[in-house]
Amino acid sequence: MSHTLEDRIRRIEDKIALHDLAHLYGFVMDERDIEGLSSLFTEDAHLGSADGVFDARGLDTIAETYQARYDALGATHHFVHSAISRFDDEDPDRAYGLVSGHAEVVRHGETMLVALRYDDVYRRTDQGWRIAERVMGYMYYLPVTSYVETMKSDDRSLVYGDARPADWPSVLHGKDLGWLRAHYTHRS
Repeated sequence: MSHTLEDRIRRIEDKIALHDLAHLYGFVMDERDIEGLSSLFTEDAHLGSADGVFDARGLDTIAETYQARYDALGATHHFVHSAISRFDDEDPDRAYGLVSGHAEVVRHGETMLVALRYDDVYRRTDQGWRIAERVMGYMYYLPVTSYVETMKSDDRSLVYGDARPADWPSVLHGKDLGWLRAHYTHRS
């Protein structure tokens, strides 16, 4: 497949825009910028979680979901460690991404650490790239004071008051790695 110089430049610009979008998310979350959600998500976006707790469809419902989350949280700091993207071969306005990071949060007065991943689908809109679908997963979500012992367990998600299985590493939970391999067996 041959690409023009303009196509290649646009792809680079798109990669940068998607990288910026991944990082902007943390700032919008940490500052509780409900109005800023429209700079992150499409109007018809889906926000889900691997554990099934989140299932919000549409920007208004996503805003309500985040507001409820903000109501339970004190200070937060989201860090993006890595963000990779690949483009849809059939649709130049669609891309897929994996974002890895962690967050330091105060939830219901308790200081917690979170290792997180986002499995994203992006769509180019008239306003730029936006998240059309985001599924959050956790390696751990636990009180700082429980970190050392809880990391030894498979049940590392303590966010809801009971110990629940971590969403990853996938291979420790008998899951297929096709979702990951899609990002490195076909690069575009």
